[in-house]
Amino acid sequence: MIRVAGFAVILFVLATVLGAASGEAVRAQNPKLVASVGPEFEISLRDAQGSRVTKLDPGTYDIEVRDLSDFHSLHLEGPGVDERTQVEFTGTLQWTVTFRDGNYEVHCDPHPDLAQRFVVGNPPATQPSPTPGAVTPRTRLVLTSGPAEVITLKTPAGAAVKTMKLGTYTLTVRDRGRDHNAHLRAPGVNRKTTVQFRGTVTWKVALKRAGRFQFLCDPHALTGMKGSARIVR
Repeated sequence: MIRVAGFAVILFVLATVLGAASGEAVRAQNPKLVASVGPEFEISLRDAQGSRVTKLDPGTYDIEVRDLSDFHSLHLEGPGVDERTQVEFTGTLQWTVTFRDGNYEVHCDPHPDLAQRFVVGNPPATQPSPTPGAVTPRTRLVLTSGPAEVITLKTPAGAAVKTMKLGTYTLTVRDRGRDHNAHLRAPGVNRKTTVQFRGTVTWKVALKRAGRFQFLCDPHALTGMKGSARIVR
């Protein structure tokens, strides 16, 4: 009986070791991708062979992230995925993400035109349903900078704007600080007041492409005086 029990223990240990090794092997089988941004105005997502990614199969991938610039970020987003580096960060990171059928992109938040889009699996052919809470071009918006180190984008009712539909907006821009300005950036749009200006102006802003609508104070963006909304179709 002692020998049988000892043999059983040996089998248990072997099964545990082999199971762990098998788990490591499964994890090691994740396909590898490399995402990079900078050092100049360049961004890419490439496969292990160095080819730019245009289409992937759904599944889990290990991504080596190389952020080579302190004035860019690398933002990967799409269905179920939202990973990014900070603008000030430079270095290498590892992300493990799971892609499902849909449209994805890597882009730079401060420079939304710096982007690469790709498809995973077979995205639905139908248009996505309207985004809940998205403001439309009929909504007048208020962009306020200062007087404290706060900048906001709100509806006239005071609701913070998080998502915007494509179209032309009327913005009331209130620059209320002597050492602030109001700067907005979006695909095809780049407007700002000067630091010396104090007052209210009205801008017409045409949003023609999906991406990020960013608003910031240039002198204080690095200390957190900035925000953004997502532009959707």
